[in-house]
Amino acid sequence: MSGEAIRILGIDPGLRRTGWGLIEARGNRLSFVDSGLVTSDGKAELAQRLHELHVGITDIHQQFLPDEVAVEQTFVNKDATATLKLGHARAMALLVPVQQGLPVAEYAPNAVKKAVVGVGHADKTQVKTMVKMLMPKARFDSDDAADALAIAICHAHHRQSAVGRLKTLRAAGGA
Repeated sequence: MSGEAIRILGIDPGLRRTGWGLIEARGNRLSFVDSGLVTSDGKAELAQRLHELHVGITDIHQQFLPDEVAVEQTFVNKDATATLKLGHARAMALLVPVQQGLPVAEYAPNAVKKAVVGVGHADKTQVKTMVKMLMPKARFDSDDAADALAIAICHAHHRQSAVGRLKTLRAAGGA
């Protein structure tokens, strides 16, 4: 089952560093395309930082033309301010692909780890190791980019059901 190649952009949102990873899925075969970081100036005002993320994510979309996007869901931690800032960064990760007319799927961190490593509470080293095993040609220079590739891999494994849900919601007028 070869089928058509689907470009999947995984995004690991963060206000300071947003990781991104692009893969191609052709049937069950996954191929690494590219990965990296979008950063914002930690000394700038929030609005400026969000603009920097928006521009950076938009540039990635325009350069690589993904077909689908997967974004990690926010986990709520004890620091409400940090959670809120992460929510702002996630908004940019969700907004840009929707502006491009692309389907966006969201995955909980534990679901990503389970899809890539096999257990939902894997650590970052295990995630990076499995990303390299699944895609030996993958290059990433940060945990954020490795996590973004893991998010894209998770979506590749679950995309039929995720994209189907999105199409059903759109048909029903719910999205």
